[in-house]
Amino acid sequence: MVLKTFGWSFAVTALGLVAAVFYGGWTAFGIVAILSVLEISLSFDNAVVNAGILKKMSAFWQKIFLTIGILIAVFGMRLVFPVVIVAVSASMGPIEAVDLALTDKDRYEQLVTDAHPSIAAFGGMFLLMIFLDFIFEDRDIKWLGWLERPLSKLGKVDMLSVCIALVVLMISAMTFATHAHQHGGTHADKAETVLLSGIAGLITYMIVGGLSSYFEDKLEEEEEREHEQEEEAVRAGKPRSAVVVAGKAAFFMFLYLEVLDASFSFDGVIGAFAITNDIVLMALGLGIGAMYVRSLTVYLVRQGTLDDYVYLEHGAHYAIGALAMILLITIQYQINEIITGMIGVVLIGWSFWSSVRRNKALAAAEGKASGTDEKTEVSSGV
Repeated sequence: MVLKTFGWSFAVTALGLVAAVFYGGWTAFGIVAILSVLEISLSFDNAVVNAGILKKMSAFWQKIFLTIGILIAVFGMRLVFPVVIVAVSASMGPIEAVDLALTDKDRYEQLVTDAHPSIAAFGGMFLLMIFLDFIFEDRDIKWLGWLERPLSKLGKVDMLSVCIALVVLMISAMTFATHAHQHGGTHADKAETVLLSGIAGLITYMIVGGLSSYFEDKLEEEEEREHEQEEEAVRAGKPRSAVVVAGKAAFFMFLYLEVLDASFSFDGVIGAFAITNDIVLMALGLGIGAMYVRSLTVYLVRQGTLDDYVYLEHGAHYAIGALAMILLITIQYQINEIITGMIGVVLIGWSFWSSVRRNKALAAAEGKASGTDEKTEVSSGV
């Protein structure tokens, strides 16, 4: 099971590390290995959230997510995205930006660093909205009940998450402007850019959220229609395959997963520049890490881990909230990527441990209940 799910990841790892050695020797090998670990640690919460969506899809579309989807994730976000950042921020063409990345790596890194505040504002707002909408929703299963119960009641107020996100964005932009002005920096004029980027992140989330709702409704409609057609076909003596219908519904979910996955990639791409400014090594390292995240997502689905460990999804969303705040803080303060990754690992590990404790408690309660029932039956027999 493990080899079948992670086989491609192992193969890509071997090829990527070999390519790194040929490209830049053992130093490049070490950099690619570090970047791979960085990407996995920063994106573990991504795998948990993705698994919650992917489990609704057929095995065929899970394979599409693992193959074609990884090409989008690696080449789109890990290779093309940094180049697009430079092209936009420096007002140059994409070919010129690629040439700059290959020939003047220091200048390339500087341009990406200058663009970081707007990227962090965009990504931070998008992820913050995911977190807020999660904690404000009234759920049957609650992990941190003392916190989630009152928040679920507050969530009944319309547009509360949007209002809170906008307040956080305003505070971030104003603090950034004040800090730059006090230190005589040249970034005071970028406060407006931060504000606009954050609003763009909020708008993007609302569009993606709306599409997500549409995709989920479409999936339910397709499933109902499929069920009715199967019943009619069975009555007519002609069983009908559900592969095509499931594929149509899953295609919409696949598109949503790709957009969601892209939003999680901001921290990994930005964090990679703290280690190297070579886009080839960056693509290799982050690509290997992204492949493992994809495989881990499929593994969680096929093992039914989210159903067995019900608090994992909560832990992942709390990690998303922490990552969102870290991104917004990094608009003007630098935070070590190891801290960012460890926060996510600790929160998800804590939620996993809580799930294990819950399962043991439920098993113990069922054991006591069955023991009581047996005693009652014996007493009745006597």
